[in-house]
Amino acid sequence: MNPILLDFPTQFFTDRLLIRMPEEGDGKAAYEAIQASIDDLKPWMPFANKEQTEETIESNARTAKANFIKREDLRFHIFLKDTLQFIGISGFHHINWNVPKFEIGYWIDSRYSGKGYIGEAVQGITQFAFTELKARRVEIRCDALNHKSRAIPEKMGYTLEGILKNDDLSADGQEIRDTCIYAKI
Repeated sequence: MNPILLDFPTQFFTDRLLIRMPEEGDGKAAYEAIQASIDDLKPWMPFANKEQTEETIESNARTAKANFIKREDLRFHIFLKDTLQFIGISGFHHINWNVPKFEIGYWIDSRYSGKGYIGEAVQGITQFAFTELKARRVEIRCDALNHKSRAIPEKMGYTLEGILKNDDLSADGQEIRDTCIYAKI
């Protein structure tokens, strides 16, 4: 199967959210969300430990759109459906189209945390994987110490398949960390 020939929607809705492929111009809103959330993102996201500018984030969004079109990485930007306010990013990474299997990653603007939006987005994205992409496996991997991130797959009915000991570095590169692997098949 040549994944670049696969046709599937570039956006979809959940009860409260619009979830769509990145578009030109998304960088400004993503940059503002990162800046508002930087203290919450730094412990878990390597990108948050690097210098960010609105220009680099816009460039990143455009690259993400190109990767989406090429089916190499399927990043989704998350917006409130009623106001179109940007609130976070999720999507499929480390894609293996031969299985097919996908790994979901996510982060949310801290100003919208605790309202169930990421859980709703992950539920919608998981459904998208199985219905639109014909997934056989969907994974969520996260730092074992990231209890907020771990709560998402646990609430969504994912199975904790294992914890890889001394698997990765912390987001700041200073400590060895364990990685939880959750999956749905």
